[in-house]
Amino acid sequence: MSLAVFIIFVVIAYLLGSIPSGILVARALGGVDPRTIGSKNIGATNVSRSAGKKAGVITLLGDLLKGAIPTFIAFRLNPDPLFVSLVGIAAFAGHLFPIYLKFKGGKGVATACGVMLVICPLAILLSALVFFIIVGIKKYVSLASIISAGMLPVFLSFSPRGKDYVFMGVAISVLIIIKHKENIKRLIEGTENKIGGKPKA
Repeated sequence: MSLAVFIIFVVIAYLLGSIPSGILVARALGGVDPRTIGSKNIGATNVSRSAGKKAGVITLLGDLLKGAIPTFIAFRLNPDPLFVSLVGIAAFAGHLFPIYLKFKGGKGVATACGVMLVICPLAILLSALVFFIIVGIKKYVSLASIISAGMLPVFLSFSPRGKDYVFMGVAISVLIIIKHKENIKRLIEGTENKIGGKPKA
């Protein structure tokens, strides 16, 4: 594969990842812009607050697909771990820093799941299990996201298919945790919102 084709795929993956699924879905279903309410995040959880659960589910699917589609195409075209990793990270980075929204995007959990579901389904399923256990016990989506992201590189290292992508998993995990810095602050202060709880000021 030539360098030009390599770069083109990475750029396309970034542009696809930059598509603001949450904003488009909220507008289509008559909800308010998710950037104006709640956590002001464009991800599925906040879209549910702005436009309802249906909008949240559709946003989740859209964010998953914009990570999975370019990664799947890259994997089928050229399964070299470096190429697949860069395409996957580009799609993920597009969600975090979308060119269409002046580089102010979401936290990337769903898009990262889409990327990793193609690369190593076992690792992402184990991370998802951790996520749901933490949500079930603590009722904090943010805490569950942070812990499951931190476990991703560990689960990748356990899998023969995932071992070539541990570095990618570390990069994604670090970025997800950094994007949750405000949630971490609220968790420490005890002001983070729980599932099913009343929104806190």
